[in-house]
Amino acid sequence: MALADTFKALSDPARREILELLKNGPLPAGEIARNFDMTQATVSYHLKILRKADLIREKRDRNFIFYELNMTIVEELMAWLSELKGGKSI
Repeated sequence: MALADTFKALSDPARREILELLKNGPLPAGEIARNFDMTQATVSYHLKILRKADLIREKRDRNFIFYELNMTIVEELMAWLSELKGGKSI
């Protein structure tokens, strides 16, 4: 896990909101974009940053791309933070 990419991705409120949306299950880009007052290009940029950090994955289904949380990275990040804290539960 590249922590610099992860923290860069998490530093933006819009990207954190995208992660919140995806915690309920996979969504297509258009559905994600409907939750924001920004252009589709800007949403795509945020999705690209989240993909680069490996926080989300994309799955193609015909003409649609669905985005979903990559829980493996989330769990690795939580384990690292727990170790940083001294092994105590978060």
